Amino acid sequence: MTRLILTADSSSAGGVVSAGHADLAIAIEPRLVWGPPRSDAERAAFLATRTTQEAGSHWLDSVPPPRLQKFGINDLGLIEACERFEAVELWMEAPPNAQLILIWLMDYLGPQAKSLDIILRHVDASLNEIEPARLAELNFPGVEITDGHLEVASLAWQAYRSLTPEPWFDLLSRDLSILPQLRRCVLEMLEELPGRATGLGASELRMLELISAGYGHPFDVFPHHRQRFQRRVFGYWEAGLLLERLALAPIPAVSGLAEWPFTLEMHDEHERFARYRESRLSLTALGKAILAGTEDFSRHNPIDRWWGGTHLTNDNLWRWDPVLVAP
Repeated sequence: MTRLILTADSSSAGGVVSAGHADLAIAIEPRLVWGPPRSDAERAAFLATRTTQEAGSHWLDSVPPPRLQKFGINDLGLIEACERFEAVELWMEAPPNAQLILIWLMDYLGPQAKSLDIILRHVDASLNEIEPARLAELNFPGVEITDGHLEVASLAWQAYRSLTPEPWFDLLSRDLSILPQLRRCVLEMLEELPGRATGLGASELRMLELISAGYGHPFDVFPHHRQRFQRRVFGYWEAGLLLERLALAPIPAVSGLAEWPFTLEMHDEHERFARYRESRLSLTALGKAILAGTEDFSRHNPIDRWWGGTHLTNDNLWRWDPVLVAP
């Protein structure tokens, strides 16, 4: 039986194949926690048969062509590729971006998820941190996708892409247990709204806390230090942009960042990357006041970022307290 597993992380995809759980695993990796949500047309183009999509804008771009050729799915759309396999499973881990990809995919597939007999695995571990031999022994519970799964997934995706966070917040009053990791995802995303007292999301505030505690280099305050960082919404590239917001604002909360912007080009230039890596960070007077609870970042600086479908600005600043606070 040929088995296809869909994940939200390339390392996880490699792990499940090495562990013998799949003949082919494909990572679907849009960063849905960052920037405005993709439109239905953009999603359809990303998951459709490849025609004129640019590199990086098709769901199969992360898979080497020889591997696709082996299974005869070169350039196919998601649904057409799934039809080539005898078994298809979704292995989406608990971090918010993976859960957003899960509801995004299920909303796209709709009833076809049932006709394709797709199995949803409830993965409660970090697949890329488990040795293949150990992963081969694990058996995550799997269920057939039902109308109940599709209803909750579609409701959640439409809530996330709404113009305000209210529909997403309202999910907390619903029974989401059919997708076991979704409720925590809802809460973790709400916590990344600007805090009522600080004007900063939970990850930005955690950066200030770590700098205050003596972690002085940029990579010391990045999310890859999971136990230290304690937040798991954003990844490596997003963390670099968060730190820039704090350090390059008109009235910054962090001083000492020696190089920017946080781009691939900067990483490719040895001297610039070294300057960035060795930056000595410290809190400014504003940063210290924010941690003390006496100042609000948004009172001194422009806010212009996306949270799902909500465009956060100083005039449209939804906050979290931990209840939703309208502008």
